[in-house]
Amino acid sequence: MRLQNKVVLVTASTRGIGWEIVKACAKEGAVVYMAARNLEKAEAQAKELCLEGHRVRAVFNDAYREESYATMVDEVVEKEGRVDVLVNNFGTGDPKHDFDVEHTDFEVFMGILRTNLASVYLSTQRVIPVMKKNGGGSIVNISSIGGLYPDLARIAYGISKNAINYITENLAVQGARSGIRCNAVLPGMTATEAVSGNMSPEFNAMFMKHTPIPRMGKPEEIAAAVVYFASDESAFTTGQIMAVSGGFGLPTPVYGDMVDWANRT
Repeated sequence: MRLQNKVVLVTASTRGIGWEIVKACAKEGAVVYMAARNLEKAEAQAKELCLEGHRVRAVFNDAYREESYATMVDEVVEKEGRVDVLVNNFGTGDPKHDFDVEHTDFEVFMGILRTNLASVYLSTQRVIPVMKKNGGGSIVNISSIGGLYPDLARIAYGISKNAINYITENLAVQGARSGIRCNAVLPGMTATEAVSGNMSPEFNAMFMKHTPIPRMGKPEEIAAAVVYFASDESAFTTGQIMAVSGGFGLPTPVYGDMVDWANRT
């Protein structure tokens, strides 16, 4: 029970990685608040976990309405008196319109940046005074391996995730003396509905060629990293940008071709 009685707030929590984070934290003894735009769905899922003996609640958050980040945090504080762990899981992309610098409309570019950065900045800004008052806390940002490496497309998404990594490191330094830790988890290719709906099988196969552990990650593997950063096991760990990506980006750039060559010989 590594999170026994900690109050955990998770954004974008009704599916994929967010849902696995909720379940993992609940199983570790936390009181978990599921932040979601579809409050009815979140309430139903929370009830499902409560019937299993866990303590899970729903709270409204619409990532596209910036004022809802403040009301989200305030509601949890009103009910629980504190927030011990904030998991900034929300993130969005638009692969059908987010290309390279030459071909991406500026409004599309700025829209993705604003939404993704606001989702981390506004919730964090609101929760910092709460954590200071209660002697500290842990903030975990879900970034992406795509924020580490330049690509031929998705310029806005990559920059937004790179910026979240930088925010993570800055907050780690700025919050340390107040007992606030901040770390980031960077998923690689992960088997979620969002990935299956946006990425072709051909792209997935090409991506796997360059991943030393040649499979997609599981959402629960991302959740396990979040639990570590949320728990007191990582009490002396802050400012870490931890990839959970099967080693993507570690080998030589010709790794995929070398694997093909080795398989042919």
